[in-house]
Amino acid sequence: MKFTPEKPPLAGETLDSLTARLLERGEPAFRAKQILGWLYKKRVRSWDEMTDLSKSLRAWLDETFDLLPAELVLNRQSEDVTDKLLLGLRDRSLIETVIIRVPQEGVGLDHSRKTICISTQVGCAMGCVFCASGLDGFKRDLSAGEIVAQLLHVCHREDARTPRAHTELASFDNIVVMGMGEPLANYDALIRALTIVNAPWGLGVGARRITVSTSGLVPKILKLAEEPLGFRLAVSLHGATDEVREKIMPVNKAWPLAKLIPAVRAFSERHGRMVTLEFILIEDVNDSLLQAEKLRDLARDLHAHVNLIPYNAVAGLPWKRPSLTRQERFATILRDARVSVTLRREKGHDIDAACGQLRLRTEKDRAGAGPGEPMNIAP
Repeated sequence: MKFTPEKPPLAGETLDSLTARLLERGEPAFRAKQILGWLYKKRVRSWDEMTDLSKSLRAWLDETFDLLPAELVLNRQSEDVTDKLLLGLRDRSLIETVIIRVPQEGVGLDHSRKTICISTQVGCAMGCVFCASGLDGFKRDLSAGEIVAQLLHVCHREDARTPRAHTELASFDNIVVMGMGEPLANYDALIRALTIVNAPWGLGVGARRITVSTSGLVPKILKLAEEPLGFRLAVSLHGATDEVREKIMPVNKAWPLAKLIPAVRAFSERHGRMVTLEFILIEDVNDSLLQAEKLRDLARDLHAHVNLIPYNAVAGLPWKRPSLTRQERFATILRDARVSVTLRREKGHDIDAACGQLRLRTEKDRAGAGPGEPMNIAP
């Protein structure tokens, strides 16, 4: 399903595409860089703030483009300083963006390292049984502008908390494309968005600071490997054998490990970078010591980093996280083999931080509210 907005987002324009639009109108080419500078460097929220443009040009921009195609619906902050932003789009679709703060020793929270997790779709069609993102089905792909707009919302929020250094464009350190949806299923919009985010006339985020996550779309992994910008790759593995993976991830039927692993290896060799294997630990599903041994062998073969993620419980789903003892035993098998591994501690559980949870809950509240009634949402 595709949503065609009344006006395309300005954040979906590249320097070349905006220049072409302006030249058609009879404007000089340099106006494009001026306009994008107002959007990404000065972070204006209205056309009238673009004070070095003529009134007629500002009026044309207002008629032609949507300056901010998403608005903040909810902002939840966890006790562990994870922030989840629920954003509403022009068609009233809801998407989630998460700010993950990592406090640094000797500096305040406002100067902590920040990783931003962004979404690429409304809902998800992959059908992973443990995930809330697809519980309400797949709605539509996000446009490039809607993907970039999530990062602009974060920048506006973080700029208000901490004044930026003059040399900084982005108000965060890293981007992970691991939110709602399968990024590689929305490939063209994803690449356009990340090109904009990476560009010096955009947010200027280096490719090494951008990680794209996939559940295992093998042809798109190979296509991503050929992109000139060397983004990092994370693979949502969640099962170290086909038997386990097929039970929880339908994508494994089309692209089993015998096809997935060579594609991941090809990506790693093409860019010379360590890939990450994401592995959600689910009690009595994939947390056995045999799974740990199989995962160890895969990681060693790929020279990959493993990110172990204890399951974040989702209302309505039966899955549970393993005990701390079980988590540590699993991680120890990898560590003993000198596999690079991180056992992530729970973040954002108190604000529905697992992908799709807050959106799903809010959609249900919307459905329960009658015409003209407010949604029953806790602050």
